[in-house]
Amino acid sequence: MAANRFNGFTHYGIGIGLRIPHYRHILEQKPVVDWFEIISENYMLDGGRPLAVLDAILEQYRVVQHGVSMYFGSVDPLNREHLKRLKELTRRTKTPWLTDHLCWGSVDGRYTHDLMPLPYTWEAIDVTVSKIRQVQDFLEIPVAVENVSSYAEFHESEMTEWEFLNEVVERADCGILLDVNNIYVSSVNHSFDPHVYVDSVPAERVAQIHIAGHSKYEKYILDTHDHPVIDPVWKLYAHAIRRCGLTPTLLEWDDKIPTFDEVHGEALKAKQFLADVATENVLQPESNAIEARV
Repeated sequence: MAANRFNGFTHYGIGIGLRIPHYRHILEQKPVVDWFEIISENYMLDGGRPLAVLDAILEQYRVVQHGVSMYFGSVDPLNREHLKRLKELTRRTKTPWLTDHLCWGSVDGRYTHDLMPLPYTWEAIDVTVSKIRQVQDFLEIPVAVENVSSYAEFHESEMTEWEFLNEVVERADCGILLDVNNIYVSSVNHSFDPHVYVDSVPAERVAQIHIAGHSKYEKYILDTHDHPVIDPVWKLYAHAIRRCGLTPTLLEWDDKIPTFDEVHGEALKAKQFLADVATENVLQPESNAIEARV
């Protein structure tokens, strides 16, 4: 696996999201899963069933935390109480790294509870970089930011999305949660080549990859996480891991959630892509040596 300082030098494989409909199956059947991703905000509590389930999961599985409300791009100051609760949870889970979205979602203390895309400007870079650095310093673990899907573009943007992402992660010295489905969704909605996006990100900063399904409409596609992964996204994933290495990968399925076995089976499809890349990496040195001798 692509172990690096942005994922705590871990060798995690294929994970799935821990979701309420699957609690009983997981606790009773104890399926073999490399790791689970949890939505941090669902467990930032003082007690109750969610924490009891989480503690039972932690006895048997590795867990990585994923957030949905940090809003690095919002101009509002960071919520210190939120950060304190988040840090308590990271100590409970021992998550090697933590992820959240490169987006905005609050104004004057009012929250949209959505992941709003940012204008790709230098001013927005300054805001996001400052907040990411503050969060990393406070939590004392690596942070990786996720590219979001988008359905509108800002006239004020001064660069492409991948150029914006690259500037943010370099200046904040953080990792990337590369969501290849989000790249594909945005590429269709905004007519760009998703391979250019993947080829442009700093591969050495990619801590984790997301794959997911989406919904197709007449004029756009929507990142719904309620379908299996489609073939073009699998191909983009294969391209990403060839470039970034064998990176911890998570399958997202958050709506119209089927049985655990169906979700798990969809996630395990990624193992074949990882195996293919691993085989290519083993054979490559020999191939180079043959070329050198010729």
